[in-house]
Amino acid sequence: MTQPSAPPAASPRRTALDAVHRALGATMTDFAGWDMPLRYGSEREEHQAVRTRAGLFDLSHMGEITVTGPQAGQALDYALVGHLSALAVGRARYTMICAPDGGILDDLIVYRLADERFLIVANASNAQTVLDTVALRATDFDAAVTDDRDGYALLAVQGPQAPGIVAALTDADLAGLRYYAGLPGTVAGVPALIARTGYTGEDGFELFVAPGDAERLWEALLAAGADAGLVPCGLSCRDTLRLEAGMPLYGHELTANVTPFDAGLGRVVKFDKPGDFVGRAALEAAAARAAEQPPRTLVGLVAEGRRVPRAGFAVTGPDGTVVGEVTSGAPSPTLGVPIAMAYVDGSVAQPGTPGVAVDIRGSREPYRVVALPFYHRER
Repeated sequence: MTQPSAPPAASPRRTALDAVHRALGATMTDFAGWDMPLRYGSEREEHQAVRTRAGLFDLSHMGEITVTGPQAGQALDYALVGHLSALAVGRARYTMICAPDGGILDDLIVYRLADERFLIVANASNAQTVLDTVALRATDFDAAVTDDRDGYALLAVQGPQAPGIVAALTDADLAGLRYYAGLPGTVAGVPALIARTGYTGEDGFELFVAPGDAERLWEALLAAGADAGLVPCGLSCRDTLRLEAGMPLYGHELTANVTPFDAGLGRVVKFDKPGDFVGRAALEAAAARAAEQPPRTLVGLVAEGRRVPRAGFAVTGPDGTVVGEVTSGAPSPTLGVPIAMAYVDGSVAQPGTPGVAVDIRGSREPYRVVALPFYHRER
């Protein structure tokens, strides 16, 4: 009997800037179902550009979900771990959506655009899960949940020169725009939500625009930033930038098997907000466990040699026993040595603990335990 053939794999989606990336010679990669630029040339040079000048990113793969209505804030208070109904208009908040057992389904940024309008930005790999889960949890509230992933392109300008570059193209009051805030305006004549947020450890802006305006804005930003050294940047350097800044990545430091308290991010869980929320009981138990006997702690590791650790590699203690696991690792362009984040037992979690190593293909490579982040920008 002839077996039915498997359905063909869906082709990766392309952002509104796909033709621009290919014209620039970008190395493209399939990331969370999107064809995205990995790098345009040297990822090390792109990384250093963001640290010292500025970089321009296409982040249009991120998932935008709008929640509107008289009870939009209350619906989000129930669906997420944060107190979103207390968020002021024009402000943003880092938060999470958890399963009933407390496991992290995704980490999010939520913007309050108006009294009855919120914008959730989810990771690309989890956007559908977040959309479906928030919609289900909002059923009993006077609120509407809308999939707006096709309604936005997202460009980010990150680095010490980013404020000057964006300021040259807008009349918006960027000097008065605080970190984790956003305002409507125009950039190079393009209507945009201008948000002072980012994932690099540097100052910068994320610009939400209509997909049809993305190419025009990209070209205007590159032209305005030419003298300041602005360069296009891909996902590869974005990963090393966020790693140096100690920022967690879903699927690595954050998973459905980890609670916010396990990840050292219990501060995002707001038990004092009114009403119940999904995962409250499990998260209260997780908070109690963390207070009595902390679970494995997320720490930084800095290599004493040159070998690079990768996610899943075992961390060992002074006697060679396994005491943890690497979640992310890469060469650090800023520090000039390999670095990693890892969950480790409390016995080796203190910075400077001697005898810690990473098992890299059978060889115990010495690593120094440090507090996160690895890098702080000058303010």
